[in-house]
Amino acid sequence: MAAVLTIAAVVLALSDQPRVQAAPVDLLTSSVVGTDGRTYTATNHLVREARPSRHHTPKEWLLAWAGDETPSGSAASATSTGAHHAAVGTTGDPDFLAVIDVTKGSPDYGKVVNTVTMSPVTGNEPHHLQYIWHKGQRLFAHGIFSDITYVLDASRLPQIKLVGINLSADTPCGSLPDASWVLDDGTAYVSYMGGPDVAGPCRYPNGEVRNGNGFGGTPGEVVRIGPDGRTLAEIPADRPEGDSTGTCGSKPQVTPATCANPHGIQVREDLDLMVVSDFAEARNYLDPTSEVVDPYLLRDTIRTFDIKNRNAPRLRSVSHLPEGPRVDQLPAFSEPRMVMENAVTHKRRHKGVFASTMAGGAIFYTPDITVKNPQWREIFDDTTAYRAFDTTGLLTGSNSGGSWLQVSLDDRFLFHAVMGSDPRQPRDINSGMLYVLDIQKLLAAGRDVRCKIDTVAEVSTGGVEPDCPALMGVVPLRDAVSPLVGVGPHWGAVDNFGPTPGRGGKLREQERIDRVATSNYFVGQSGIDGDHRVCLIDIARNGRPTLDSTFRDEYSDLPCVSFNRAQWPHGATGNARPHGVLFVVADADLH
Repeated sequence: MAAVLTIAAVVLALSDQPRVQAAPVDLLTSSVVGTDGRTYTATNHLVREARPSRHHTPKEWLLAWAGDETPSGSAASATSTGAHHAAVGTTGDPDFLAVIDVTKGSPDYGKVVNTVTMSPVTGNEPHHLQYIWHKGQRLFAHGIFSDITYVLDASRLPQIKLVGINLSADTPCGSLPDASWVLDDGTAYVSYMGGPDVAGPCRYPNGEVRNGNGFGGTPGEVVRIGPDGRTLAEIPADRPEGDSTGTCGSKPQVTPATCANPHGIQVREDLDLMVVSDFAEARNYLDPTSEVVDPYLLRDTIRTFDIKNRNAPRLRSVSHLPEGPRVDQLPAFSEPRMVMENAVTHKRRHKGVFASTMAGGAIFYTPDITVKNPQWREIFDDTTAYRAFDTTGLLTGSNSGGSWLQVSLDDRFLFHAVMGSDPRQPRDINSGMLYVLDIQKLLAAGRDVRCKIDTVAEVSTGGVEPDCPALMGVVPLRDAVSPLVGVGPHWGAVDNFGPTPGRGGKLREQERIDRVATSNYFVGQSGIDGDHRVCLIDIARNGRPTLDSTFRDEYSDLPCVSFNRAQWPHGATGNARPHGVLFVVADADLH
């Protein structure tokens, strides 16, 4: 797929925002031809420098992959078994990648300096980017409903170039691309949460066959995508015999039964291991007209793969998370339900992995992911973090919407975003949050971990064992005016960059994490939306988080950047929904 770059210039009209005049922008368009023969484009709307300087200052950028608030179409039907019933089209406002200046001390701190619009597909439902970016890597931006992955070059930020595209037809045995982990060679493993494009048997390139119930259903898969967008391998997420338990429901029922709906995906290349967490049969969960009654549609499984052969990962284990001590009237909200994310450690001496649940609102841990059958234990409940600021005692881990989970690169802290998505809670009480756990003692225990949340008291106060994680702080994040369920952060990213003293002012990658970003939006078609803000949270050396109140919206002058606005660099397209976020630096500014 050859990429083409064209350049033009345009000046936008007056903004619809009161007393705000739109800045002039330059248009830069790149394009690729997909395997379907169609041309796909990405157009930069680059705001011209308002404060020209004779000396270039290295910049740090936050990317936010966002969609229009009112995309055409609707979510995949819970009863659909055909090829493609996604909320996509070629009309309506475009989805875009927003480029935000997050350079400390910059006069444009918090300003959206570029929006990169995608065409011709709209209503992609922009989802995640990769978990972390390193110099030389491409960006992998997933459209969960369009079943498209856009591959982009960010080496010349704030300009971004489209260099590849992976279409639905390029991954016939899976749908709903969710998250990705980029390997050292520049390729990416991508979790495809949904089933094959067409219901029935699907034959993988390696000759294996799995029976699926269709787009957005079960079973999902893992796909290896090259830096040019090509599919290098489609990998079954389950064994031919399925998962040998009675806890793997699907609609229509898949035979043999399986819980394989991959969402979270992280890799330890030094251990030749990939860890995948199963979320839910998304087609049913995302249909707001269908009540999920069967808790077994919400997965409790973690999968590990041997990736010595990068194009042929081998499934090593399927583990079920254990039940916890919390008692809930609805089994769907017990601790192990909906394993949204897992988070690997990074240091060679550490082999532990964490997992978090969305409906269950708990964090689990296994000390050694390399063993044949990893054993998991609950080590923290979201309820404990809520007790740090909720004086009513109403907010708990039950259906809390636990989401983004990430270990700091120095293995000191665990960051966790929680949406606050329980509709049973009063609207004026419900809240999302970002909290930080100190995990040093837990990791230092090696295989001899004692921490375990196994009493009702520990649900609210934390584990009593000496190696249990310590809560370093909580930042409540909520919108008091939105009537929608899901008021806090769903996704996040760690800032892995810092200054290089005495080396020309360039930036460098670093292990210590001194701030994280969050995005407050889930999937509107599921009934869980958000307030559409992107926030920055400073992390002190002791792990204590505080909201960065200097990171302010350029229009409202309130903390966090709001995507509810009339005007963007690409035009007056109105409110947008930011999902995936990522810290990135131009190649020329990074050692």
